[in-house]
Amino acid sequence: MRAAVIQMCSSADREQNLLEAGALMESACKQGAGLLLLPENFSFMGRSDAEKLQHREDVECSPSLQFLQEFAARHQVWVVGGSIALQVAGSESMTNSCFVVDASGRIQARYDKIHLFDVDLAGESPYRESDRVKAGDRAVVVATPFARLGLTICYDLRFPELFQALSGMGAEVITVPAAFTQVTGQAHWEVLLRARAIENFSYILAAGQGGSHANGRRTHGHSMIIEPWGQVVAQCPEGKGFAIAELDAERIQRSRQRIPCLQHRRAFTHTFLSG
Repeated sequence: MRAAVIQMCSSADREQNLLEAGALMESACKQGAGLLLLPENFSFMGRSDAEKLQHREDVECSPSLQFLQEFAARHQVWVVGGSIALQVAGSESMTNSCFVVDASGRIQARYDKIHLFDVDLAGESPYRESDRVKAGDRAVVVATPFARLGLTICYDLRFPELFQALSGMGAEVITVPAAFTQVTGQAHWEVLLRARAIENFSYILAAGQGGSHANGRRTHGHSMIIEPWGQVVAQCPEGKGFAIAELDAERIQRSRQRIPCLQHRRAFTHTFLSG
């Protein structure tokens, strides 16, 4: 199976974003990709929280989800749809949701982002994702013809316990659609991705936003595919594009057999001893 991670610099123009996503995905399909991963907020990167809330989508008639389904069916590929901002019934909040669509265009899984980005970075406005986003509470693994996929979104990357839960549920490939800031991306993006691959002896597919957006925010890009031993096998620098690589199921099994740490995980109690 060839997989491709799509890198974008999405704007507040949903129609244009979908056109650009489709063009990049078609190029990846022409190079043999059968699994495609889009970045977080691939179809809409609003200039403000108010604009993001205004453009939430209804899951029953979501143009972004319809785009994913139509593309997957037309090209007979599996698509992991980065993330879409969806309405929460009876609420002014939204979910940050990732859908997996199969080669017939059917929805096979939905994951709602669990860990929300509430941080203060020097020189930047505070980020308070929890002000507008309702967190998910369920880890998701979905079976595909080529591997079991574990789903995460962006800030989830900093929580190894989620990745351990996914590999414990059988995940062999873990997807990380993201919109990492330039500051945090330069410092932590690759090292965290490689660590998650090594800890779980899983392929990591990471698709990021990359470039300067209309609101002045700059995202890190550097979308990449990492094999289970922790080596980067394909990468896309900043800007629009994609990275593509073969996924080798035997590579996963060989890595897990060489160092069977997934079998060695143990539950333990916590003891704190004061001075």
